[in-house]
Amino acid sequence: MLTLPASVRVYLAAEPVDLRRGHDGLVAIVRSVWGLDPFDGHLFVFLGRRLDRVKILVWDRNGFVLYYKRLSRGRFRMPTVTPGAARVEMDATTLAMLLDGIDVRAVRRPVPWRPPTSISPPA
Repeated sequence: MLTLPASVRVYLAAEPVDLRRGHDGLVAIVRSVWGLDPFDGHLFVFLGRRLDRVKILVWDRNGFVLYYKRLSRGRFRMPTVTPGAARVEMDATTLAMLLDGIDVRAVRRPVPWRPPTSISPPA
């Protein structure tokens, strides 16, 4: 299971990317296409054109780390993407399911509970 602090965001490219790109090429996408700071410590996820490979880029204190996974069989399943979006934001659980080859579009998740926003003053 993938565990990340709540402060870490996960961004997935809405379109497949040429995975011959290395650190610098992926950083260029994060900066110029997405308008995000690659040094923030968030995870940036890129799927290859055949959807059987994934690269995850993250800044780790003094350098970029690039994780790479290739499925032996099957394909990664893209989550639902808003038309015209350059990226999709997801949580660590969704990323873990994606990396396991689970079709996250078919997963039904309960609505998370949130405490009431306003508390009535005592009478």
